[in-house]
Amino acid sequence: MKNILLSILITGCSILQAQTPCINGMAGEYPCNGYDLQVFIPCTDFGADNANDSWGWTDPDDGTEYALVGLDNGTAFLDISNPVNPIYLGKLPTHTSSSLWRDVKVYNNYAFVVSEANGHGIQIFDLTRLRDVANPPETFTEDAHYGGFGSAHNIVINEETGYAYGVGADYSGGAHFVNIQDPLNPIGEGGYSGSGYTHDAQVVVYDGPDSDYAGKEIYIGSNEDKVVIVDVTNKTNPVLISVVTYTNDAYTHQGWFTEDLNYFILGDEIDELNFGFNTRNIVFDFTDLDNPQLSFEYSGPTSATDHNGYVDGDKFYLANYKAGMRVIDISDIANGNMTETGYFDVFINGNSAGYDGAWNVYPYFESGNILISSLKYSSPDYVPGFYLVKSSTLSVDDNFLSNFSLYPNPSINSVVLNSTNTPISEVNIYDLSGKLLLSKKYNSEININLNISNLASGIYLLKINNKKSIKLIKN
Repeated sequence: MKNILLSILITGCSILQAQTPCINGMAGEYPCNGYDLQVFIPCTDFGADNANDSWGWTDPDDGTEYALVGLDNGTAFLDISNPVNPIYLGKLPTHTSSSLWRDVKVYNNYAFVVSEANGHGIQIFDLTRLRDVANPPETFTEDAHYGGFGSAHNIVINEETGYAYGVGADYSGGAHFVNIQDPLNPIGEGGYSGSGYTHDAQVVVYDGPDSDYAGKEIYIGSNEDKVVIVDVTNKTNPVLISVVTYTNDAYTHQGWFTEDLNYFILGDEIDELNFGFNTRNIVFDFTDLDNPQLSFEYSGPTSATDHNGYVDGDKFYLANYKAGMRVIDISDIANGNMTETGYFDVFINGNSAGYDGAWNVYPYFESGNILISSLKYSSPDYVPGFYLVKSSTLSVDDNFLSNFSLYPNPSINSVVLNSTNTPISEVNIYDLSGKLLLSKKYNSEININLNISNLASGIYLLKINNKKSIKLIKN
């Protein structure tokens, strides 16, 4: 079967691959399960050698979605409202020098960027400037800068309180507290380093099961060989609540709460290399913050190294380096069960432990588009960059096949739509941005031949009677 792999020209980018469905376990050259490729853009199109962290921003005025992609020498911004033809709007160059490590988060329509580059501090960029880019790609300048620390490994933002936390910051290695409630005038308010170096963290206003800490601002730090829980409500007097460890630790890297705050899913970045494990995530029971407990360990299907992971509802989205993005069902986590349900592998040369491949995944766009940023570390032929993927089943009625059939699918010139018991009065075909491309009216037909020869190769949604949808693939 011919792969649907397009090479097209878009504003600001010369090369990309787009609209590649996951068919029989492959999306073009990429192994997959349940996720289609929307677009791939290599780092070279951004004038960079490598990507690292990534995040997203949705414009509150009109719902436009933007991707924020960390690079070795800056931060790229893309309008992804048309996910198979995104617009590279421009780049914010690094404040000082290049670095393999750069992280970006968002608060109140501003991006906050840190790096391990010496003297970098926090770059602050007004994201509303992306609405009116006349000649993309532009070279942007920062709108403000915070120099209360130089380098930092990561930045954590609590959007509820308006505080940023520079972690792995050079002044202490712990957390540096920054009040960003006025984003263009950040104010340093101390920090916490009593439990050593923090590599990554999550900070929440606590509304979980432990009533002792209701309404408190709680910091969960991944601190190299342990997880620390700290009450940071009073920035001048942070209080250590507890410390939890686990066996076979190699590098306590990053973790994320389940949405009910009952469990914390941790990744150890080096255990697969040091101990020969398959991908391992450690799950802690955090129902009692004073006495956290190891609940169980999840073992993935490959030996790939795990990196950043995020929870959205009952799914855990894991950037799994050489195994790409893995999607894990955590709906039964209370009974010690986590089950992989899908993946999109951005590294095609095996799933061994190591640091090439998916660095970060951002799964929080309302559209269902998922951003993956990837890294080249030791595989010279690997091409890192920016991926958008989407569930193969999104926007498709689960009951479709019991009422209708569509064949052949994929197809080149035409498809036959057959109804078993529901007369067809209308058929519409949309592209993945929601644009209507074809509309046909019928007089209660049960068998229809549709000419799709004028459609470009790609993935479409075919909607019947304005009610039921199915994915249509044009070769």
